[in-house]
Amino acid sequence: MFDDRSPIYRQIADQIKDDVLRGVLSADDQVMSTNQYAACYRINPATAAKAFAQLVDEGVLYKRRGVGMFVHAGARERIRGDRRERFFAEVLEPMADEVRALGIPVADVVARLQQLIPGDSR
Repeated sequence: MFDDRSPIYRQIADQIKDDVLRGVLSADDQVMSTNQYAACYRINPATAAKAFAQLVDEGVLYKRRGVGMFVHAGARERIRGDRRERFFAEVLEPMADEVRALGIPVADVVARLQQLIPGDSR
């Protein structure tokens, strides 16, 4: 499950965010405890705790004292908004620079996107 490209706690946080974004986890769903997570994936409980703390700071999870960690209401929209902004900054803006440099008409880019994303009429 884990790779060497980023710290394990970030990979855990990203996986939970992916699950929220895909609807695997919904608002007020309980997530595994840090100890369960650590045992399941054979990692240090402190690593799992660091991921969960990050998710709490980001408003993705909240803690019910003595009960566990749960998905925050609005977490899906928050994650979607954050990723949308990151997409524009990291993907679209550099792509626009390349489109300009290569002299590709915007209409050609739009047409290609419509081919790649069929059925999207937005």
